[in-house]
Amino acid sequence: MKTPRSAGALKADFPYTLQTMCYVEVHQDGTVRFGHDGDAYERARSGESRLFAVWPGEWSSDMFAIDDLDEYARAFGIVHDEKRTGLAAHQHDVTWRTDPHESKPNGSYVGIELRLACGCEVNDLATFARQMGEQQGWDVATSRGWGSRWSAAEGKTYSVRVRRTTLRRR
Repeated sequence: MKTPRSAGALKADFPYTLQTMCYVEVHQDGTVRFGHDGDAYERARSGESRLFAVWPGEWSSDMFAIDDLDEYARAFGIVHDEKRTGLAAHQHDVTWRTDPHESKPNGSYVGIELRLACGCEVNDLATFARQMGEQQGWDVATSRGWGSRWSAAEGKTYSVRVRRTTLRRR
């Protein structure tokens, strides 16, 4: 029988957030749970359980021991990782406007174009959505695509969708 490979050996290259990754938590008493969350992280840190990930392939799957819990926590946003997300843990200086190409101007969600004058970059939409929810009260859609573009005149501009009722100018 093979032993699980080390996820920690791959460092940040391990695809922790891959949609098809299956997480298994094995408790000291043999109880098994599936999924991932902050509670599983805390139990693994305290030694109550061990975490494993099954990375499915086309013909076979590989099992990995989640042996770098800090990397796991950074990947899932349990612990903030500025390098991975591009977002510092501070109040962002945000300017925005409604996307001039908005196809549903009266819809529940509206497309906006925004810039971050504070020097941050959006590399992780879920983290950006969480921060904008806390800082601006925005409900940023994370289930649809988003994008960015760069121009010499405007710098980096991001396109996201935000629930119209939460979008207020401050």
